[in-house]
Amino acid sequence: MGSLFPFENDMFYDEGLRFSCNRCSACCGKSPGFVYLSRADLTKLYQYFKVSEEEFVSVYCRWVQYYGGSEVLCLKEKTNYDCILWKDGCGCTAYESRPVQCSTYPFWSWMLKDEDSWNECEKDCPGLNHGKLWTQEEIEEQKALYDGIVPIYRKNSSGA
Repeated sequence: MGSLFPFENDMFYDEGLRFSCNRCSACCGKSPGFVYLSRADLTKLYQYFKVSEEEFVSVYCRWVQYYGGSEVLCLKEKTNYDCILWKDGCGCTAYESRPVQCSTYPFWSWMLKDEDSWNECEKDCPGLNHGKLWTQEEIEEQKALYDGIVPIYRKNSSGA
């Protein structure tokens, strides 16, 4: 039996969306942000840089306030808000091993909420609505990966 509301599951991207990264770094810096690291992200990164987990965390990471009195592990930012892994003229120095949050951009839940949200993000990302046509299935796969990120967390060290 068909749905009484035939358009209830339609997404504005049923026919796909265009996106190609032009490595402008707009999503990698220039304004404050957080790149949350999962256990898998952290492992890929410290192995990629051929350092110990402890050394990678010490050099590249910071703990930031999160929900429920906890802190989560994130990549550090430079003073100009660029990601610590971003290098002018080169791009991401860990591109092949970048975190899931980075590799799934721009197919994040809040950006795919509706067409207005997607188009609003185009102001900050010149790759949106240009380049490769991503199918709805590809978009949903990327969105599911993004939604599945479980950041590494700890109880707030201040006891909050």
